[in-house]
Parts: sequence; structure tokens; C-alpha cells
Amino acid sequence: MDARIGMRGDVSRQAICCVLALLGLSVLAQESPGGDSSEVVPGVSESQILFGQSAAFEGPAAALGRGMNLGIKAAFSEVNATGGVYGRELKLVQRNDGYEPELAIVNSRALLEEDHVFALIGGVGTPTSRAALPIADAAKVPYIAPFTGAGFLRDATSYSVNLRASYDQETSRIVEYLTDTLDVTRIAVVYQNDSYGQVGLQGVQKAMAALGRELVGIGAYPRNTKAVKTALLDVAKTDPEAIVIIGAYAPTAEFILWAKKLSLDSVFFTISFVGSQALASALGEQGKGVYVSQVVPTPDSKELLIAWQYREALRKYDPLAEMGFVSFEGYLAGRMTISLLEEAGRELTRAKFMEAMRNMTFDDLDGFSLQFGETDNQGSDQVFLTMIGDDQTYQAVQ
Repeated sequence: MDARIGMRGDVSRQAICCVLALLGLSVLAQESPGGDSSEVVPGVSESQILFGQSAAFEGPAAALGRGMNLGIKAAFSEVNATGGVYGRELKLVQRNDGYEPELAIVNSRALLEEDHVFALIGGVGTPTSRAALPIADAAKVPYIAPFTGAGFLRDATSYSVNLRASYDQETSRIVEYLTDTLDVTRIAVVYQNDSYGQVGLQGVQKAMAALGRELVGIGAYPRNTKAVKTALLDVAKTDPEAIVIIGAYAPTAEFILWAKKLSLDSVFFTISFVGSQALASALGEQGKGVYVSQVVPTPDSKELLIAWQYREALRKYDPLAEMGFVSFEGYLAGRMTISLLEEAGRELTRAKFMEAMRNMTFDDLDGFSLQFGETDNQGSDQVFLTMIGDDQTYQAVQ
């Protein structure tokens, strides 16, 4: 929680920090440019701004946490090389939650109370975000760019600051493409049986209901497992023309590989959370023709300046890192955060950061448009369709 401390000009900053520590306040002292007293802001000093990330860095969803982390750090490194934001370097500390809500709670509290971060950024997943957001809201801490399109994060009264389009927007676009372009009517869904999978399932069901249709089959499997055979058998018997899979890359790949072994003749479609590069690698040659909806453009785009900048920032930060949709989203999350920090001004507070978001009616980000508002905390509404082609690469679908 922010605190306001009155202090005389002749009291040293070191003494202030000692007093704060004795009082058990989880804050860092920030001086005003003129040396006068100013608001004490957690994670903000004269030289840096500290962010925290709780995400999956181990387990079946590890590629998602690592990808977001890589992209955010590439963006932070890029701005730090030019002097940071108002002379402050941006730093990121991370903790592994393994894509488990209980650990996300522990980590979020630790990041705020032990690491004293300014804001939380780059959380991965719906169930983990559902667990972490109440902690951020209670502390009035920005919860920036979670890697999920869940609807509850779009509540403008929360402290969530969303980069990406929602799952409802993704699933609506998928159903539109299947029915209008591919002329498919028999659609089934296989979903991860938790809040993420249920949100995705409901999105497909709403899109189908708008067309006066219903799903022909539904299958479910447990989170953080590859136990998908029962779900496969449940939908296979309904003879679907297309199967929309709401899951992470490991179980999604397992499902598609087993479906092809059973010669199931269906179109396979999944959404952005899957982790596109990891999915393509797991599928190998069997991935050709699998569709994935995306919430960011293709990272190898030659037309978008932001894509060029991402690739250059990634090369400088980690020359051995491979580009991908997840790290591109992380980079865009970092760039969005930088833009909001600049708009919030030199005398940074959490409240000013949130105010900067609500007042940002438009920001181009060199080709990736963001638009917020007083009651709109989602920056982008864009959904892009892709398909795995030859050599496990993704092709844009027009």
C-alpha cells in the first residue's frame, strides 16, 4: 500500500529507509527532483523502477512464462540502453508459479511484500490471474498485460491493464472463419477443465448460438496434464468437421497427434494461449494445416515497424533467442508499459500509471495500435488468424 511520509530536508534518505524498515512498510523511498519530500512509492527509486512477474517457468506451460519474460526484458533492455524512463532503468524480478493458482497467490504477495515491486506484469493464465488479481486490486497495484483473454480482467474497475484481445473476440473470429470461409457446421470443443478452458468453451458456444447452432461434441481434460484420450474419444464419436482446442501446447499437441493416429478427419483450431512456437515444435511434420488464432501480428512481419524493432531488441538482448508470438507479445507488453510510464510523468505513482492508461485514447506503438478509455482497460481488439505451414512456420490467413 502506498504511504505518505513527511520529512525535513536535512534528514538523509538512508535514515528514512531505516525507519521504514523498522515500521515494516513494504516501500522504497523516492525523492523529488529538487530534493524535497515526495510520495513514497514501492519499487521506485531515483535510479530504477522494479516490476514483478509470477508465471510458469517450469512444467507444461513453461514456454509461455519464459516467452513473456524474454519479450518484456528485451523491451526493458532496449529502453534502458537509451537512459530508461525519466532516467530510471526498468528491472524485472520473476517467480515461478508452475501455472498453479495457489503458487500465484504466494508469489504475488511475495513480490509485493518482499521484493517491493511497483507493479505486476506478464502473468500467464486465467486461473493464476483469477488468483492474483484480487491481491493486486486490494493493494491498488497495476496488474499489467496478463497472458490471457479472460473476461473478468476486462472489468474496468480493477487494476488490470490488458494488452490483448479477449477470448470472446478470438473464439468469435474462429467460428466466423470456420462457418463462413471453410463452410464447416459440425464443430466440437476440447477444453482444459478449469476457468481458462471454460471461458474458451463459453466463447465458442456464444459464437455458435449467435448463428443459431450448437456444438456437436464437448470433451475436457485436467490442467497441467496430457491426459487427453478420454476427451478425444468423447468428441470423435460425434463426427466433427472441426475441433476447437482450448489448452496449452503440450496437451493440445498430444490431442492432435492422437487424433491423427485415429485418422480423425477434422480441422484443428486453437487459440493464442496455446504457445504457437512450442505447439509447432511439438507437432513437427504433423502440424501442417493446424490453425491458431493470434492476438499479435506475425513476429517476422516485414511491413510493421514494431516487428522490426522487436527482432532487433531480441537480437541485442539474447542473440541466441528465437523469435515467436509469445515473446513478441511480451515485447509489446513492455513497450505498452514504457509508453504508460512516460505518460504518467516523472513523479510516478501507481495511481498516475492507472490514470495514464485511462486517459490514453490512442497510441500507435509503431504499427500496433492501442486504445484505452475511462471504462476500457483493454488496449487491442485485434485478432489474427494463422496456420502452420511447411517447416513448422506460421502463415497469415487472410
